[in-house]
Amino acid sequence: MGAGGGTGASALRAEELSKRWRLDLESWAIPPEILASSPESPWVLPRQLFTRRAELRLEAPSSPSFARAWEALEPPGSVLDVGTGAGAACLPLAPRATSITAVDSDQQLLDVLGASARRLGADVRAIHGRWPEVAQEVEPAEIVTCHHVLYNVADIGPFLIELTNHARRRVVVEMTAVHPLTFLNPLWERFWGIIRPRVPRAVDMLALLEASGLEPSHEAWTPEAEPEYESFEDFVEVTRRRLCLEKSRSDELASALRELGPEGDHLGELRSSGSEIFTIWWPGHA
Repeated sequence: MGAGGGTGASALRAEELSKRWRLDLESWAIPPEILASSPESPWVLPRQLFTRRAELRLEAPSSPSFARAWEALEPPGSVLDVGTGAGAACLPLAPRATSITAVDSDQQLLDVLGASARRLGADVRAIHGRWPEVAQEVEPAEIVTCHHVLYNVADIGPFLIELTNHARRRVVVEMTAVHPLTFLNPLWERFWGIIRPRVPRAVDMLALLEASGLEPSHEAWTPEAEPEYESFEDFVEVTRRRLCLEKSRSDELASALRELGPEGDHLGELRSSGSEIFTIWWPGHA
């Protein structure tokens, strides 16, 4: 059954799309022989990237995702942020939030969020755990936000159900138009000789939400480049880990990255500068 609990043909369609979402994400698995040779885990990003992103959002809370959440907080109400990181989605909403509940599986990032919330004088309750496993510990809120999380969720149906059932007014999701690591595909082919996936995409999520009866709206937009890395060298280091490369290949990787574009174009998140973003929102069912 899809996230909206539909029946008949629409429910079957939602189940098909949920299965496709899972299979598409599973296709991103790194080949075992490459993973076994990796000097570090390719899945761990430096926490300062999430911290910097939250700082940038507080400095300039002007994205369509912020706007859709902000307007739904009139009158002011509670906020639930799932996969909060350091609070990039929820902290800019503090002036209209009567309370904020933040869910994340990384306790250190929740600690960073807590410190930021105290500086702002915001009321934040941190929940350590994975969604939807901890959903029963969380009360519904006026709005639910979930930024740059869905590409990490293979079992998408239950995840979306609990997002929707915890929102009284609106769910606001932000995601890249394509998988955020797609821009690394040419480098995987160059260094390892393998072809990486190009699915799923944000339009696939829209189709799933529609089949689930959730009536999503969306806006596609292109963000300005943001200096989330302090230096090009930092960007090279994170990319090296992502590609399971030895440190001895850092100079070779730096040259390859420069060939992809100017250095400044790669100081943002692990996606090429100018990548399209989708803001998707739909009514809550709480």
